[in-house]
Amino acid sequence: MASPRLETYCCPNRDAATQLVMNFQPEVFCGVCIGSASISLLLTILQLLPKKGQSPRKMPKASSSSTILLLISICDILGGLGMIFRSSVWLGFPGFIANISVVNGTDMWPSTFCVGSAMWIQLLYSAGFWWLFCYAVDSYLVVRRSAGLSTIVLYHMMTWGLAVLLCVEGIALLYYPSLSSCENGLEHAIPHYITTYAPLLLVLVANPILFRRTVSAVASLLKGRQGIYTENERRLGTEIQMRFFKIMLVFVICWSSNIINETLLFYLEMQPDINEMPLKNIRSAALITWIIMGVLNPMQGFLFTLAFYGWTGWRVDLKWRKREIPWESMSSSTVGENAYPSPVNYQSNIHDSKKISTTDSQQTDEAISMLSEGNTSSDERLTRSSPIYQGW
Repeated sequence: MASPRLETYCCPNRDAATQLVMNFQPEVFCGVCIGSASISLLLTILQLLPKKGQSPRKMPKASSSSTILLLISICDILGGLGMIFRSSVWLGFPGFIANISVVNGTDMWPSTFCVGSAMWIQLLYSAGFWWLFCYAVDSYLVVRRSAGLSTIVLYHMMTWGLAVLLCVEGIALLYYPSLSSCENGLEHAIPHYITTYAPLLLVLVANPILFRRTVSAVASLLKGRQGIYTENERRLGTEIQMRFFKIMLVFVICWSSNIINETLLFYLEMQPDINEMPLKNIRSAALITWIIMGVLNPMQGFLFTLAFYGWTGWRVDLKWRKREIPWESMSSSTVGENAYPSPVNYQSNIHDSKKISTTDSQQTDEAISMLSEGNTSSDERLTRSSPIYQGW
């Protein structure tokens, strides 16, 4: 699981709240993390592989939105691998990990492994949060026709730059001036927790607003395409809205336990003695949410693929084949100047207005198809209702 408590546990003089959760059934907890991360890893890869008997995923062209969805899954896969490796070492070499608690120990490898594995997990999931925010931004820009494949470079710079910057800054403040003196006061821990949870809270607050604006813009595009709002277009708009809802639902399910757990642990840290009897229920709630985090955090990768693409099936097709992009053939055969023979007495200005309308309609269809990428029924319905498809 991904929690800033992983880094604070690397401090030999860790706080009592961190000691409480990290020492609670560590074998069971590591086993839960390994099992959940392994299942999510296998199912995520299965979801992304091409399937037999299914048509290639229809895309208007290489889009930044589809690239971002793939990068989110890659971050989840790499983060899950980090969880499996870290928990496996903790289970297989308990004596190696026990050396972390020795303040004056001369062996630096246990602390190096602890800090390195925790930073790997934290960095990958933090990058996934930033990519999810970029997806919301890109979805809104796509329907506003202000985004393209070139913007992916800016997203890379923002995502990896901010993820690395916040992670390194938080770790540096936590372990300053040395690993043996960290966690001596909240001035070390609080900046670390802020830099860890800032991208998570950004997604929780900003993404619903951006998704809501995108859905409104999609409805305007669909209404303006032919001047009417048909049942097919209404259903397509609803499916895009449901896709955004599923993405946020998965995110809330997987990470709300982290916020609850951290709130409870901070409350315990502020108490003179966390082992007092009146705090028993709070300690129990903190331990329960700690185990829940070990289950839900790694499952984000698989649940996101369900929200992005739906269930893609079990039958994997490992044979390489060229995926046809239907928009290329469609646009080349219809938007061209001689796509359809026109009467000789057609006026040139009418002909030009037809071409402009067709181009605008194609751009609208491409923007909406980017948002519904991965949903075959939506793509097919969009193509059938398109003026280009109807031979406008």
